[in-house]
Amino acid sequence: MANHSQFGFQDASSPIMEELVEFHDHALMVALAICSLVLYLLALMLMENLSSNTVDAQEVELIWTILPAIVLILLALPSLQILYMMDEIDEPDLTLKAIGHQWYWTYEYTDFKDLTFDSYMIPTTDLPSGHFRLLEVDHRVVIPMESSIRIIVTAGDVLHSWAIPTLGVKTDAIPGRLNQTSFITTRPGIFYGQCSEICGANHSYMPIVVESAPLIHFENWSSLLSS
Repeated sequence: MANHSQFGFQDASSPIMEELVEFHDHALMVALAICSLVLYLLALMLMENLSSNTVDAQEVELIWTILPAIVLILLALPSLQILYMMDEIDEPDLTLKAIGHQWYWTYEYTDFKDLTFDSYMIPTTDLPSGHFRLLEVDHRVVIPMESSIRIIVTAGDVLHSWAIPTLGVKTDAIPGRLNQTSFITTRPGIFYGQCSEICGANHSYMPIVVESAPLIHFENWSSLLSS
């Protein structure tokens, strides 16, 4: 999760998030190159009185027409690749349904029989020592790591949004509509998120906690919860 005075992204825990961080760095380098070129030209014009022949030259007009097109291509190609990767839904190993309510989440493991639970935020007065305030829940979502997870998101009342920054997942929960996305966790851990759509007075009090665990741990947890 994020730390105090952190300027960058959280550590990526899924291939999609790794691609997003890489694209962010790529876009920043392109922006740095553009700013450096513009500052250099401004300094050159201030320090040296450029002649009108240089300013009106056809070569300069050709450059400032082609260069922005090249920059847009450098940004568009990796961006489109990531968009297609995020939209692609492979054959999932596990399907999870998340239903947003005011102000808690209901989860259904559709591949299991009667594996459904509500996830509420733990109040500060009941929070165990060492746990995070406003982020810990009474029932975590447990998933097997290195497995393709499809999550179907909807809402039972108003707009919500199921978001886990470290997984690169953010899907709107809309009443009467099913949105879906997929992700793969690359390491075990506990990942925190929150509802990212203003949904009422207690919008800040419906966190999301996903626990990525080895397959054997997930099987033991699911069998215990189903019994």
